[in-house]
Amino acid sequence: MSHSPISLPWGKDSLTLELPPSWNLMGVLGPSPLPGVASAEDETARRLQEVIGSPSLAELARDARHVVVVIDDGSRPTPIARLFPAVMAELERGGVSAEQVTVIPALGVHRPMQAEEVAQRIGGEWMSRVQWESHDCDSPERLAFLGTTSRGTPVYLNRTVAGADLIVSIGCIEPHIIASFGGGYKNLIPGVAGRATIAHNHALNCHPSTFNMVGQPIERNPMRLDLEEGAQMLKGKVFIVNAVLNSALEVVKVVSGHPIHAHRAGTQVSAQIYGVPIPAPADVLITASYPMDQDLRQGVKALANTIRALKPGGVMITTIRAEEGVGVFGLANRKLPVGRKVLRLLAPLLLPRVPKLRLKGMGEEDKFFLYFALQAMLQGTLLLYAPTIPLEIHERLPFVSFVPDLQTALNVAKQRFPEKAHVLVFPQGGMTYPILPG
Repeated sequence: MSHSPISLPWGKDSLTLELPPSWNLMGVLGPSPLPGVASAEDETARRLQEVIGSPSLAELARDARHVVVVIDDGSRPTPIARLFPAVMAELERGGVSAEQVTVIPALGVHRPMQAEEVAQRIGGEWMSRVQWESHDCDSPERLAFLGTTSRGTPVYLNRTVAGADLIVSIGCIEPHIIASFGGGYKNLIPGVAGRATIAHNHALNCHPSTFNMVGQPIERNPMRLDLEEGAQMLKGKVFIVNAVLNSALEVVKVVSGHPIHAHRAGTQVSAQIYGVPIPAPADVLITASYPMDQDLRQGVKALANTIRALKPGGVMITTIRAEEGVGVFGLANRKLPVGRKVLRLLAPLLLPRVPKLRLKGMGEEDKFFLYFALQAMLQGTLLLYAPTIPLEIHERLPFVSFVPDLQTALNVAKQRFPEKAHVLVFPQGGMTYPILPG
């Protein structure tokens, strides 16, 4: 049978590809089309009066002298500027002036944000009224040690955050490869944590049963439970304002309140949108990075989110827009001493040793990505179309095969499955994850 051309988002344009007539297209699967609210500003103001598991923000603000507002950075699609005014109004209602507020982007190990980027993020009219600070995970004098979690993670957090009476975290709840879902305490760890904290916390999921936790139950996620334990060591009160977005990046719902109880309510909405049941695993899986298109580090979420839908030995084709190129991606910093074929043979031996490996040019936090990459390459043939990524980076990432165009990728898949293949397509793989049958 013939198939209609398949369209994949590509910036303001799209990519199209045509499947062989003999292949069985099981589905083009995307998020549930829940409509956005009429006004994100009004939704935020309303939800700040419908707090989950916590006193209201205004009530918490009454005893606060110094308030820190942690916002997620430009790698997240949260429309911070539309949520920020209602948060500031609620703080003012509690007696906190803008001059008492310090805004800190949750950078983790991402690149620093410039003043103009922060202004765009929160709204330019606020930049002259609030203070702001750039987090640095590698600056000892700007970190405070709070203790060690029961799983052995040393908790170093931004000193300004650690000294605040009240911390308000503004972000979004979306599927996340390591943490099950974003949002909640995750804006604090890893968002404003030290590199040693981030490294140990990420490494907790370097295990066959937890290396792919996207959309999975939080109570079975060591990394998420650990970061929540670590963030609760803060002396200041923590209040979250988290948005859930649809695939058009419109606000569907805002949750506010306790960083665990409110977060859990938001994850239920996110799961309804982005968790997609599949009829069966696919021989050929096609996925696109949209809307996580900032850089390669962010774009590979499309592969990570959906790889559970690939049959062992199948072919996966991932398109990554990567508008800013590679980004902060330690895995691409140096060439590994072996090529793809040898690496595949060695992968079963290397996997148990990854948490203890020391590789020059690769940060501790990248051990998780190495572990995931080794597990993923054992699953099948991974093809990447990412034209903004330089050739020298191709050689440093032997876990995948870069292709010059989509037709080349399809030709490789057709060589593997010349007659029949069961196919699944995820056009918005940057935020969608499969729910397997049974």
